[in-house]
Amino acid sequence: MIQFEVNDMTCGHCVGAIAAAVKEVAPDAVVAIDLPQHVVRVEGVCDAGAVERAIREAGYSPSRKA
Repeated sequence: MIQFEVNDMTCGHCVGAIAAAVKEVAPDAVVAIDLPQHVVRVEGVCDAGAVERAIREAGYSPSRKA
């Protein structure tokens, strides 16, 4: 599982935009988003860099969590 903290994710629209961006680069990924904690969890992908770039290209600032 890959986790990102996305502090500029503030609403349901943000959640939808990030989920769509991740699914665009990893259609089979399982995306779980915890809006109150600003955490995006992605399972089923090997390329964390591609997922991070997709979130950035959607207009957000992810930071990888250990």
